[in-house]
Amino acid sequence: MRKLLIFSLIGFFAQLIDGSLGMAYGVTSTTLLLAFSISPAVASASVHLSEVVTTAASGASHIKFGNVDKKMVYRLVIPGSIGAFLGATFLSHLPGELAKPYISLFLLTLGMYVLIRFLFVYKESQRKKETRLSVKQSIPLGFVAGFFDATGGGGWGPIATPVLLSKNGMSARKVVGTVDTSEFAIAVSATLGFFLSLGWEAVAWSWVIALIIGGVIAAPIAAWLVRIVPARLMGVLVGGFIILTNARTLLTAWVENEAIYPVFYSAIAVVWLAAILYTVYQSKQESKQAEKEVSFGA
Repeated sequence: MRKLLIFSLIGFFAQLIDGSLGMAYGVTSTTLLLAFSISPAVASASVHLSEVVTTAASGASHIKFGNVDKKMVYRLVIPGSIGAFLGATFLSHLPGELAKPYISLFLLTLGMYVLIRFLFVYKESQRKKETRLSVKQSIPLGFVAGFFDATGGGGWGPIATPVLLSKNGMSARKVVGTVDTSEFAIAVSATLGFFLSLGWEAVAWSWVIALIIGGVIAAPIAAWLVRIVPARLMGVLVGGFIILTNARTLLTAWVENEAIYPVFYSAIAVVWLAAILYTVYQSKQESKQAEKEVSFGA
């Protein structure tokens, strides 16, 4: 009973992060499940199945709060579903861990770009001119993100979110809501392919239910948070999270001396915290300036 309660809390916090930042449900929940000495296969099966329900709840919540670009969802779900299914059924036997560091390096670079753009370049007026990826751009993005989501234990949010954020004009909350909503189709396709390969006996159903309960409770809270948090701050939060999570992957893959890991994590955390504080300060200054302009205009 105690373990099920812990799994519910894992599902809650994983979905709270994913629903607020557009990524990391799979990465967060799988990592925490593995910490309890659960085998990778069982952890992956449990997380993918629970995502079918949590992404549905998250998508419905984001739609309710107006956080979704429905046209972009339609453009992403078909190639994403195909990529997820193929990755789960035909390519899951390949050593995906070999490619993971290089994907993380690409994502870390994107995270740095997102962080810098929202920290120094972002203007509130960008929200008034929202643009979308073209069909030719969204097809490879959806396929690659879906493929790595199925084969790498997560990847839909970490790949799709920074790419969409790097597109000038698309607001952060719409990016998060769109990615979370489209992830339902990717979770269904990955789960189908996963169980065609491994069978339903790989699922620990009590753990799945516990993850679902926690995730469903967190979904509307996360959708509400992403609506009220300023877009600039959301971009900085997402960018820093991308950098931190992918730096961990790169360190564990390429650096053998684990003693220096805390140094890198601490440095990233300090820079990220400074960026957040600076963004909050800038947002307050911009709000005060806007109030002054309104008062003078009146």
